[in-house]
Amino acid sequence: MTRIGLLSDTHGFLDENIFEHFKNCDEVWHAGDFGNMELIKKLATFKPLRGVFGNIDDNSIQAKFPEDLFFTCEGVNVFMRHIGGYPGKYAPTVKDKIINNKSALFISGHSHILKVMYDEKLHCLHMNAGAAGKHGWHKTRTIIRFDIDGKDMKNCEVIELGERASLNT
Repeated sequence: MTRIGLLSDTHGFLDENIFEHFKNCDEVWHAGDFGNMELIKKLATFKPLRGVFGNIDDNSIQAKFPEDLFFTCEGVNVFMRHIGGYPGKYAPTVKDKIINNKSALFISGHSHILKVMYDEKLHCLHMNAGAAGKHGWHKTRTIIRFDIDGKDMKNCEVIELGERASLNT
């Protein structure tokens, strides 16, 4: 079993509570818009880190992380892309990539909208952790913790980190 800590859209802000929430995770996955290399270094020092670059990430981050990331975790084919959409409203080319990779889990960010939904047509679970950072229009900062056990994805927990507006001064 692999325990995953999933976040997105930090935009350069890393809430220290994430380390407590992800302390029992085996890996941290970031679905783009890291914001800076310092945040990446903190996460990568903490746990093994997988991720994709987002639309606000500069050339140094784009050189370190791909736009599309395909990998297998236990028995699950995973596809991660920052701007990807969701079931019924995928970004161009995403649906074909899910099908061609036989992805059972598609992870995106960008929207700052928390979503966990199953695509019945593609037999693929979609996750968007919302936004963990303080920039954007979201009201509540969120992350997700879940387990992959063989081919099963289970024990999904949405964690609220607090109100975004309370961080803006």
